[in-house]
Amino acid sequence: MTDEPRAVSVVILKGGVGKSTTSINLARQLAERGSTLFVDLDPNGHATNGLGFEDAYHAETDLGDVILEGAATPGDVIRETEYGFDLLPSSDSLEDVETELAGAMQGSARVKSKVVDPLLGEVYDYVVFDCPAYPGMLNNNALVATGNVVIPIEPGSSAIGGYKRTMERLIEPAREYIDVEVLAIVPNKLEDRIDQRTEDRELLESLNTAEHEVNPGQPLPEVVPEFARITEAEFERIDAGELEPPKPGIRHRAALSRSLSHEQPLQDYAPDSDQIAPYEELAEIVANGGIQR
Repeated sequence: MTDEPRAVSVVILKGGVGKSTTSINLARQLAERGSTLFVDLDPNGHATNGLGFEDAYHAETDLGDVILEGAATPGDVIRETEYGFDLLPSSDSLEDVETELAGAMQGSARVKSKVVDPLLGEVYDYVVFDCPAYPGMLNNNALVATGNVVIPIEPGSSAIGGYKRTMERLIEPAREYIDVEVLAIVPNKLEDRIDQRTEDRELLESLNTAEHEVNPGQPLPEVVPEFARITEAEFERIDAGELEPPKPGIRHRAALSRSLSHEQPLQDYAPDSDQIAPYEELAEIVANGGIQR
């Protein structure tokens, strides 16, 4: 079902913005298109534990054994989930792995050589990485391994700051050595009206009207998915009362927060949810290697 195998990192240098929720549900929808591996590269293990694999998080053989010493293969660690994708779980030793990678030969290429190169296109059509919320060797490994990035972002005074930090401290430095493509900026956790001066409105305006380039030759609005795209003319019509205010972005829903406490992606916890469609669109963006308007 896929034209080209693809790996992608879900990353932002800010905690609590829905990164694990985005990556889990992206992996779930990609699994509808082809064989998918979800890699939890975040030492806090929020996604691993949220999918019900606490035992794997504390297992004796873990992801560190795969990427540091080669004492294990991915197959020794990968777990099958009930949701159509496999999981390469995080572990409580990954913070130590972060430190050891800094002094390792080709330390930024270990995840690529040990995980992605042997699996992508051979075993899996898609590989999705959930990344730490701080700069370091694990994030560097994810960028080298995937070359593709999805950035989730939420409303609030620090939202754009988190995005800018991610670009300035992670993506731009990596681009000095490798190609990194931002496939999508994903506004999520939205719940307010956009016909008033809310934080939701401010976030959507800033994303949809920015002039700076996020990829070479590609301004920021071009990487905003259709489910979050509002043009300047549409904002004017909304303000004039000529257009019913839409509800763009991934919206806050109780089912989204409850799904992880029930150890399930949204598709399986609440299959009738109106928020599954944005994740389907996001999966299509990843499968296509970018937004096609």
